Amino acid sequence: MSRQLKLTWGLSILAALIATLALLTLRPFIDGIQFAPDQGFNWYFWKRPDPDTLSRASVWGAYVLHQVFIWGVIAWAKTNRDRLRDRNRMHPINWIALGGTAFFVGLHYLQTAVFYDGLGQDLPVITSQGSVILLLVIVLIMEAPRRGLFFGTGKSWFAGIKPILIRYHGYYFAWAITFTYWYHPMELTGGHLLGFFYTFLLFLQAAFVFTRVHSNRWWTFTLEASVLIHGVVVALVAGQEFWTMFFFGFLFLVVVTQMHGLKLPRAALWGIAGLSVAAMLAVYSQKGWGAMNEVVRIPAIEYGLAIAIGGAILAGRWLVRRRTASA
Repeated sequence: MSRQLKLTWGLSILAALIATLALLTLRPFIDGIQFAPDQGFNWYFWKRPDPDTLSRASVWGAYVLHQVFIWGVIAWAKTNRDRLRDRNRMHPINWIALGGTAFFVGLHYLQTAVFYDGLGQDLPVITSQGSVILLLVIVLIMEAPRRGLFFGTGKSWFAGIKPILIRYHGYYFAWAITFTYWYHPMELTGGHLLGFFYTFLLFLQAAFVFTRVHSNRWWTFTLEASVLIHGVVVALVAGQEFWTMFFFGFLFLVVVTQMHGLKLPRAALWGIAGLSVAAMLAVYSQKGWGAMNEVVRIPAIEYGLAIAIGGAILAGRWLVRRRTASA
């Protein structure tokens, strides 16, 4: 990795942090908003109570523009991949992607200050959460040939479909991230601020396409595992007692799957697993052993979906090959 690439990567992360802190300057613009009472499941609380055509047009128009931009970057990069063979340096398309990201951060800031509206005005919260869950599931499937699915095993299960996912995953990931980004106005709760910082980092991952940064195992692990911190903070800010479900559920995924792609010494793997189990036993000895079932809820959903979706793609691939062979 070239010095220029490392420096740009580091400065981009710093810029993401500064941009997140800069959101605090929105407070004078949004403090007076009176939210509608929480209506329970699938209700998104942080939305203006008096939306109109202009406020809705502002967020939907900005979202579509951002979506077209990021899909266009991906399409151009894939079409011109022969020009991007040197993965150790920045290419013009990477600079364009970074510049576009900065523009849309500024646009969202302005749109929040003036209209305080998001896609959550018109769509249930499960659409945002579901898009991110599916993204994480696709990562599990795509990375399985490298790190396995369960304690380093299962590397061969989805090896046949990895090229398909590598070729097309960027379009889905770009949609999930951009959709979630515009789903929320730039609210200033701890959960929102951390969520926007996390989203900025995901946009950086897209911007560094076809560079060593994009495939750096420690960087991608950090992006994948950071949902643990975000989930816990959101739950704590909301005063919810089941923050433990997010913490130990996503920690389960780290211990069972994600850390096995880091080439850590066996002693380190056992050490992390041991500390995780000890922490879990300490917490649930106080919370109550009956609540321990929450530890497997998130992993059960993600592994179940990974096996179902991966199996469906494998079955579709087999049917296409069989039909092609018999034609």
